[in-house]
Amino acid sequence: MRALKIIYWAVGLGLLALVLTEVDTAAVARHVAHIGWAGLGVVLGIHFLSFMVDTVVWQLTLLVPLTPRWLARSWAVKMIGEVFNAVIPAGGMGGEPLKASLLKDRHGIAYRDSMASIILRKTINMGALVVFLMLGFVVVLRSGDLPAGYKTVAALGLAAFALGGVLFFAIQRWRVTSLTGTWLARWPVARRIEAVLHHVHDMEGRLIAFYTGHRGRLWLALVLSLGSWFLGVAEVYAAMGFLGHPVGWGDAWIIETLAQLVRAGAFFIPAAIGAQEGTFLLVVSAITGSADLGLAAGVVRRLREIVWLVWGVAVGGWLSLKGRKLPVQ
Repeated sequence: MRALKIIYWAVGLGLLALVLTEVDTAAVARHVAHIGWAGLGVVLGIHFLSFMVDTVVWQLTLLVPLTPRWLARSWAVKMIGEVFNAVIPAGGMGGEPLKASLLKDRHGIAYRDSMASIILRKTINMGALVVFLMLGFVVVLRSGDLPAGYKTVAALGLAAFALGGVLFFAIQRWRVTSLTGTWLARWPVARRIEAVLHHVHDMEGRLIAFYTGHRGRLWLALVLSLGSWFLGVAEVYAAMGFLGHPVGWGDAWIIETLAQLVRAGAFFIPAAIGAQEGTFLLVVSAITGSADLGLAAGVVRRLREIVWLVWGVAVGGWLSLKGRKLPVQ
């Protein structure tokens, strides 16, 4: 496992090195400096709003009260968990067990309940992303700036991601895992599966109970999650404006669509390092004609992520100083 992590980091850093050979780094630095503190503040503010919306989505799946107090609790736990999600090459899941543990230790939420909410949030988030990418792909197809090869690769990537999303939901909704496990347990070589089947049954029951018994929360969560993805378009739109090269909303949507599609495909690379920068370089370059500007846009996105990671570490340090706490729910 450690060797794989090293390989994944090496792939990402190799991609980043390749990207750097395609630009004038001094020009990139000038573009980034042009955004200024005000521009970076606006970018961070838009992402903060997106993060808060996603936190509310998690509240909806946790089945906790939709109160400011619970919003603050969920936000703090999510901030800490996202630090590990960003740096661990586990498809954005590396920090999820930590979130569940923090909810149990600090707020008395049963581990199974918190893990169910995490799976639900991931599923809803993935479903909303599929819708966002499909709508964005229509804009991509209508663009005259992008090469046909980009559109073909995007189509294949979207098809694969959408299929994965449908299968991920279907496995939960129709108990595919437990049914498969029950069938396998009939064979002597797989008898050990029986020992974990009751845990699988329990988790599937929790997921199905939410899908069938909390439809209002489910649909609200889907709408909010879709809205959070569109805030990513607003972030690109603002960043490009502050970089001194405004683009239209359609172009901002194209950039964000392809950036998220590549991030989904590069899930094994920590923080999609190199892959994300390369996407910004290629797409923004195709739209504006400037590779330097493309990488500058990618650097702004990376700066926002770094600020967020530092903030998450600070929140983790603050909670550790407060010690273990189990408030009355």
